[in-house]
Amino acid sequence: MTKPATMKQIAERAQVSIGTVSHVVNGTAPVREKLRKRVLEVIAHLGYQPSQLARGLRRDTTNMLGMVIPDITNPFFPAVVRGVEDVAFNKSYRVVLCNTDNDPAKEKAYIDELRSYRPAGLLIIPASERSMSSELGYSIPQGIPLIFLDRRPLDWKGDAVMVANEEGAFQATQYLLKMGHTRMAMLSGPSHVTNAVERMAGFRRALAKNNVKITPEYVQETRFDRDSGYRSALRLLNMLPRPTAIFAANDMVALGALLAVREMGLRCPKDVSIIGFDDQDLCIFTDPALSSVHQSGYQMGATAARLLLERISGKKARPQQIVLPTELRIRNSVVAPHEMHPKD
Repeated sequence: MTKPATMKQIAERAQVSIGTVSHVVNGTAPVREKLRKRVLEVIAHLGYQPSQLARGLRRDTTNMLGMVIPDITNPFFPAVVRGVEDVAFNKSYRVVLCNTDNDPAKEKAYIDELRSYRPAGLLIIPASERSMSSELGYSIPQGIPLIFLDRRPLDWKGDAVMVANEEGAFQATQYLLKMGHTRMAMLSGPSHVTNAVERMAGFRRALAKNNVKITPEYVQETRFDRDSGYRSALRLLNMLPRPTAIFAANDMVALGALLAVREMGLRCPKDVSIIGFDDQDLCIFTDPALSSVHQSGYQMGATAARLLLERISGKKARPQQIVLPTELRIRNSVVAPHEMHPKD
């Protein structure tokens, strides 16, 4: 295997100093056009590729953006990453992705390591809403712009991009109530995650507004994944009386609930209505097509990336907490309770 060319070899071939080569490669000082062209010709001939890490050590930063997400298997998060990557690539930045499996310890290890690579900025969807300073185990990177997406630690006062989780959940619950459901259940997300807490708040706000009370057992906490949704839905479906509708805090949990309904020999929506949150592409392919609260992962990622690049460029402004809108998408997974049409 041929070894990569070095700056010294380029300087010798172009008959210039190593410093001149460095200025051409890094843009750190003007170089006469004749010399610059000569150096570039040698670079092209030798196939020289500058080390981004070495350049970062000299400049104290690289063109790398570090991004940390909680679950690469959840289709929502790749959409967020794509939004970040598209904006970053157009501005000549590159994204390094880390997946934490919703494990705060793994999250800390990744963030500590990313900081050592001198990234230009960080984007983090945290595994927990707990306080950064005391419980997450990492501190705010000094001099490195940081933006939280989708979720944020409780004591974070800096930039963040989220969606209107509470309002979206409120609208979904209002729709179930409008359809005549009063015996409804919720498969909530983890109680230590901001967006799950906000969705639960929207669910309870709608119930309170309509003076509807449900048994506490009708609220089951899940891990935001299909298997957890399946097992929690089985518990709900074995209760007497059985809930007539289930609001799932994300679409993966809703998929688990659909599976549980089928395995119990029940039918959705005739026996149990189900509504999700995220409005992933898969919603139109389920049977029945799943009603869900729409949030744009791509828009979230692109918005966060643009904000991060503004911070990297040195734009000074007060921290922004951007909240993107949600929209209820009605499909075929919700009908009126069966007792309202007993002849069916």
